[in-house]
Amino acid sequence: MIPGTDFWKLAHRVVAGGGLSREEALAILDLPDEELPGLIAAVYPVRKKYKGNTVGIQILTNARSGNCSQNCAYCAQSRDSKADIAKYRMVDYGKLLGDGLLAQEKKLSRHCIGLSGIRFSDAEIGEFAEYVRALKNQTGTPVCCSIGFLSPAQAEVLKKAGVNRINHNLNTSRNYYPRICNSHSYDERIANIKMLQGLGFEICCGGIIGMGESRADAADMLFEIREINPRSVPINFLIPIAGTGLENMDTSALNADYCLKVLCLARLLLPEKDIRATAGRELYLKGREKEMFMLADSIFASGYLTAGGQGIEEAIKLVEDAGFEYCVE
Repeated sequence: MIPGTDFWKLAHRVVAGGGLSREEALAILDLPDEELPGLIAAVYPVRKKYKGNTVGIQILTNARSGNCSQNCAYCAQSRDSKADIAKYRMVDYGKLLGDGLLAQEKKLSRHCIGLSGIRFSDAEIGEFAEYVRALKNQTGTPVCCSIGFLSPAQAEVLKKAGVNRINHNLNTSRNYYPRICNSHSYDERIANIKMLQGLGFEICCGGIIGMGESRADAADMLFEIREINPRSVPINFLIPIAGTGLENMDTSALNADYCLKVLCLARLLLPEKDIRATAGRELYLKGREKEMFMLADSIFASGYLTAGGQGIEEAIKLVEDAGFEYCVE
């Protein structure tokens, strides 16, 4: 940490409405591991002030899989990916409804729905909107969609169908982004988010840690997300997938201590937001869940778009065993 910096004073400054300097943010990510417990102890009251001791558990359905026109290096659904995954234009409504009913039964906080691709025809959006309308009528669970770039008219169609939140991740820093994807730009992502915010959508915006970026890139991404001012911030930790551009990525530095430092920084930069520990938490933070929940207030259960994950019952037990309670939004 910066010499002379007091973790508690830093946390008090954040609660009082103050921010962190970039130097302080980088120092958190570079903190010696032996000092991490003190940092977590100071950050936890910030999390508790804004989020109590509750954890939101969300479920994710992959509604359209594979055949994406984009070349995101981490993604099994990319045009360049040779990963062995299921590919379909639209999931059967029965699967979508089944996941929605499960979310309703288990009192999960939100049903997230992902669709591969960057742009969709009006007819495709209309078809999907009918799925969402039926799903909302039958379950009532809040719906978030991850759905690429929308036109304002398409976004309005989904809004009327019952989508109130849209996920659009930045994934990494502006500086590092061309190393991860060059089939669309960082500015296009930000423009899409601003358009959606202008239409009244809540925004879910996060990123992926461990794609070869520097710690400065990780900090810069979180500062950029803070400027966007989303409602929720999913933090993924890279799981290299065979057949993708990052299948051979060295993740040896992506250990539990570093992952927790990233979550500390996310909480301090975005104290009032939902900080979600998502893909990779089961791998990198196994055995450190109590510390994770002292920082993050949300998780996914029952898997990710093309990767398995922890089951819902197991996730609920994990939350409760750590001394927290899962909640409904």
